[in-house]
Amino acid sequence: MKRLLVISVFLSFTVLLSSCSDDKAATSGDTVVDSSTSDKSATDKKERKILYWVAPMDANFRRDKPGKSPMGMDLVPVYDDGEDATIVKINPAVVNNLGVRTALVEKGRLGRLINTVGYVSYDEAKLSHVHARTDGWIEKLYVYSEGEEVKKGDILYKLYSPTLVNAQEEYLQSLRSGNKILRAASYERLEALGISKSQINQLRHTRKARQTIDIYAPQDGIVARLNVRQGMYIKPATEIMSLADLSSVWLLAEVFEKQTAWVKTGNPADVRLSYLPGREWEGMVEYIYPALDSKTRTLKVRLHFDNPGEVLKPNMFAKVRIYGGFKDNLIYIPHEALIRTGDEDRVILSMGEGRFSSRVVVAGMESGNYVEIKEGLTPGEKVVVSGQFLIDSEASTKASVMRMGEGDAEKPNDKSGSMDSGKAVMGMGKVKSIMAGHGMLTLEHEPIESLGWPAMTMDFTTVKGVDLSNIKVGQAVHFELQKQDNGDYKITAIKPAE
Repeated sequence: MKRLLVISVFLSFTVLLSSCSDDKAATSGDTVVDSSTSDKSATDKKERKILYWVAPMDANFRRDKPGKSPMGMDLVPVYDDGEDATIVKINPAVVNNLGVRTALVEKGRLGRLINTVGYVSYDEAKLSHVHARTDGWIEKLYVYSEGEEVKKGDILYKLYSPTLVNAQEEYLQSLRSGNKILRAASYERLEALGISKSQINQLRHTRKARQTIDIYAPQDGIVARLNVRQGMYIKPATEIMSLADLSSVWLLAEVFEKQTAWVKTGNPADVRLSYLPGREWEGMVEYIYPALDSKTRTLKVRLHFDNPGEVLKPNMFAKVRIYGGFKDNLIYIPHEALIRTGDEDRVILSMGEGRFSSRVVVAGMESGNYVEIKEGLTPGEKVVVSGQFLIDSEASTKASVMRMGEGDAEKPNDKSGSMDSGKAVMGMGKVKSIMAGHGMLTLEHEPIESLGWPAMTMDFTTVKGVDLSNIKVGQAVHFELQKQDNGDYKITAIKPAE
């Protein structure tokens, strides 16, 4: 953090002092590297116009003549070099020390590659829920925990239900009566209550009702959920357990909203899992869900994979790449060169010999390590891919200061010396000395937060009409400051503190 601060301050000095480096070179005899002035004579350098004077450590403190900054440092002149305000000039040695790297703007083909993540889920086409068709009690449970493997036809539990016992008795009564209509109706009722045909045939042969009925697994799989325990009372609405076949699985991936137009059913995809490095599964997009997630703003897509050996386990995390086709004749740059802000995207252009400029661009699709640029760049230009954030910060600061200078230049000069229309600033301090005849006094004032001034002792002058006759040395006072056309602050009102 300290190193970054030192680099930033040093870069600020380099930018601010680049405009006055010619004067220093003339005095000290040192060689100053500056592409905009290296081939000009000393006479041409001295004829450059000074725009304003600025504090070395605060670009917002600006005056139209030499002087001192609030920190007591000499103000530095800023010259009009006839260049764009966003151009930053940095000594090539500093560029090398900052590790600035550049890359060419290229034109070519980019693939619509979607890098995303997903998770393994059950194949819901092979997922079944086990419910009883009547109420009763689980007399004996043969499955004890989730994850147990079962085969189709295995006994899951024994159910005791008075309803089932009564239905068996009715069927046996119909058999003894010989009434075919009654027998058919009672047979169908047993089937509706979930008793299998083999159990009904056994009942017909034994002619004896069973107190408990065996319930069998409808498919191969594992117990995905187990919601009951032995002895529990259940109803038809009770989900007793869920069985999942893991011979095939789904993989659900999340696609960002801006990439949803790229993905189509049938797009090839590959999947990698961290627990099996080096292995890759190839598949395709099987289904695209119709709605975005309202919280994550992503679209869910489904891939299907066969799962021999049950290597893919539900809820495993996966890295997914979906290939959405290619686009030709695109202008693109490395993704790391793009500076994204809340309002715009921009890049830092390298103009050679230590000169850099910030440029606003319109970014398009992203493909791996590259991003499309729809507007703002042409092939062959150089963009900064390392150290661009420090340069961008300096370019923004310089442009802001230049715009402030232009605004002041257009502002009419009020020769009457009257105050501007700025808002008055209040302060409090102690009088150290007074020259009432000249309208001057020295104040040891407290911090003035609205101006960013710390507590210090300063000399002030007053505007015409301010009465200092009631003010005495050593007295605590309240005072009012207002900025003048020349940038100085003068006291417009003062009174003793009560």
